[in-house]
Amino acid sequence: MAKNIQSLERAAAMLRLLAGGERRLGLSDIASSLELAKGTAHGILRTLQAEGFVEQDPASGRYQLGAELLRLGNSYLDVHELRARALVWTDDLARSSGESVHLGVLHQQGVLVIHHVFRPDDSRQVLEVGAMHPLHSTALGKVLSAYDPVAHTQVTEIERTEFTPRTVTGLEAFEAVLDHTRARGWAADVEETWEGVASVAAPIHDRRRMPVGAVAITGAVERVCDREELRSELIAAVRDCARAVSRDLGAGRF
Repeated sequence: MAKNIQSLERAAAMLRLLAGGERRLGLSDIASSLELAKGTAHGILRTLQAEGFVEQDPASGRYQLGAELLRLGNSYLDVHELRARALVWTDDLARSSGESVHLGVLHQQGVLVIHHVFRPDDSRQVLEVGAMHPLHSTALGKVLSAYDPVAHTQVTEIERTEFTPRTVTGLEAFEAVLDHTRARGWAADVEETWEGVASVAAPIHDRRRMPVGAVAITGAVERVCDREELRSELIAAVRDCARAVSRDLGAGRF
C-alpha cells in the first residue's frame, strides 16, 4: 500500500486549521498546533501563499485562507450544479439527435468531460467522463476558448498540436476561428481532432452570465455532416440544449 506524502498531509492539516477557529493565526500558533518546527511550518506556508491558498496580513504577519480556495470551491459547486441541471436536457438531446452528447468544463488547460450520454443505439461505446480533450481543436474547447477569458489565455499560450491536416494551429487563424464562434454562437470540429469524427458545441452560462461549460453533439462525419457541413438541425438542437441548461442555471434568455 502506497504511503501518503507527508508534506501534502501537513499542508492539508494547515488549511483545515486556518479554516476553523480564529480567522487569522500567527506562525507560532500554527507550528504549535500542528507540532511542527517553525522552519517547517514557515516553508509550507510560503508555498501555500505562493499558490494563493494562504494570505498573510502585512500589518500583523498572521495568516488566513486565500482567495484561490474560494475560486476552487466555487468551481466545484458550479461544475456539480451544471451537471445536475444538464442531465435531463442532455438525455433529450442524445435521444433527439441520435448521437453522443458531451458536457465539458475548463480544467488544467483542457476540457474535462463531466457528463457523457451514449448514442442511443446498440453499438459498443466507451464512457468518456473524466477524459481530457484539447481546447484548440474540439468544438467544446473552441466554445470555452471563445467565451471564457481564462480559457482564451490558456489556449493562446500553449502549443497547439496538429492532430489532423484540418487542425488549426496558427495563432492568427485560430483567433479568427474564435471570432467566428462568438459571431454565430457555436463551434464546430470536423475531423480536426479525430479522423472521421465531427462535433458541434454551444456555450452554457450561469446566473452571472459567465460561461461555465459547453455541450456538444459528437458522431461520425457521415451522420453529423451533410456535404462536409454540419447538419443545421443538429446545430439548432445543441444551441437549444445549451440555452435550456443556462436558463436552469439562472442565466435568463440568450
